[in-house]
Amino acid sequence: MKHYTLSELCAEIGELLNEGLAPSYWVQAEISSLSEKGGHLYLELVDGKSAKMRATCWAGNRELLMAYFEQETGQRLQAGMAVLIEAEVQWHAVYGLSLSIIGIDPSYTLGDLARQRQRTIAQLEADGLLDAQQLLPLPTLIRRVAVISSPGAAGYGDFIHQLEHSGYHFRTQLFEAIMQGEGAEASILAALETVEAEADRWDVVAIIRGGGATTDLSCFDRYTLCAVCAQFSLPVLSGIGHTRDVSVLDLVAHEALKTPTAVAEWLIHRLDAEAARVNDLLLRLRRTADRQRLVRLHRIEMLEQRLTACSPERIYRRGYSLLTLNGRVIRSVSQLRPGDVITTHLADGQIDSTVNP
Repeated sequence: MKHYTLSELCAEIGELLNEGLAPSYWVQAEISSLSEKGGHLYLELVDGKSAKMRATCWAGNRELLMAYFEQETGQRLQAGMAVLIEAEVQWHAVYGLSLSIIGIDPSYTLGDLARQRQRTIAQLEADGLLDAQQLLPLPTLIRRVAVISSPGAAGYGDFIHQLEHSGYHFRTQLFEAIMQGEGAEASILAALETVEAEADRWDVVAIIRGGGATTDLSCFDRYTLCAVCAQFSLPVLSGIGHTRDVSVLDLVAHEALKTPTAVAEWLIHRLDAEAARVNDLLLRLRRTADRQRLVRLHRIEMLEQRLTACSPERIYRRGYSLLTLNGRVIRSVSQLRPGDVITTHLADGQIDSTVNP
């Protein structure tokens, strides 16, 4: 029986692998973890629960490959990302079997994100959540806004600047969250939970961030985040990308605006519309009041005319006279006694007479 030292066996395995394997392979996998050390990138790749293998992108290839990937996708490699890599199979006596990454296809990662997005939409539709937010009524006046964003984001600064210079008094509070990359979904969910706990203080919740590459927005296509937003007790306003970006969160939000600035403009426009409605009501009330004043003035003029027509002077001029006794009108001879001095009132003067017996 031939004996091998461990080193000899490892060497023979290496020779057999080198003879039987192709120079490189394109491999589909998911990154379960990655780290960087000494300029090299170390990854652990998995294929569900059926396979796991270490992979390394050596410093000589790393800079070029990662720059290419980031240029195409707008994001660095991260755990949970599906990738299609070109790799050489390597065998090491100490570290065992591993892959050496020599190429990467960014379009596969983008395609996987698109497939995940469609699965999320289908599940939300099946659960009856795509239109759930539309059942919530919008407050007439929206001035209390809970804002979920990153404090240093330019989009958040633009949003606040727009509201502050609107001429209206908005009350806002920032609920900080990570808005992209690993941990973004959990961070936004935590912020939503905090807002929900004090929902009576707010009219709406606005989820805002500046635009970015498609992979930057991947957390807004996740089912859990979208389902929570769909069932949120407050109307959700989304402003999380540029005009070319439409996330699943945009589909479930009560109002989907393209950018943080667009969210601010929408809020201002609603108050403008409400102010215009109130001004219109005031104008109509003034017009009604003016018409009522004109009616009253007309009635007063008619009364004055009637009073003038019935005035003693007009009656006197018609040939009538008025008799008084001690300033009181005489309506019957029974009011008179012999010797009473009565006054006859005519249009051009008065005549005093004495009653004879």
